[in-house]
Amino acid sequence: MEASGERAAVVRRLMEVKEESGKTFSEIAAETGLTNVYVAQLLRRQAHLKADTVPALRAALPTLTDELVQLMMQPPFRSYNPDIVQEPAIYRLNEAVMHFGESIKEIINEEFGDGIMSAIDFYCSVDKVQGADGKDRVVVTFDGKYLPYTEQKSEHMMSRPTRKTS
Repeated sequence: MEASGERAAVVRRLMEVKEESGKTFSEIAAETGLTNVYVAQLLRRQAHLKADTVPALRAALPTLTDELVQLMMQPPFRSYNPDIVQEPAIYRLNEAVMHFGESIKEIINEEFGDGIMSAIDFYCSVDKVQGADGKDRVVVTFDGKYLPYTEQKSEHMMSRPTRKTS
């Protein structure tokens, strides 16, 4: 586990590499075949860099050092600073999910059954589109695998030895 100070130092270095490239997260994403949010997650040490992605990321970010690549290839300690919720853009995203969450849950249940959207088998992107009124609009896409809740039958619980009944 990375200490928060160490993680912050690595993230600063990774953001400097991005800055030196002069590229946006979306431009790096286009060059690497990743989503723009995943690129940001990689550079914030919130995602695990896979070996087969390294060449494309190095091509997109030529000043990325071997040391940083090695750190990015270690499983990250995924967390967040609770104070970040006060940042206006994040606060509004949270507000939108809270406001629409009950309806989204109802529709998931109606369309799929009793279950949830995975945040592990999950894709996220942020896109800019022009609205009907000509003004810029933000499109946030959450694309997660459906995970049904299971009925908890004791016979399916692998940690329990098979019980013989008389």
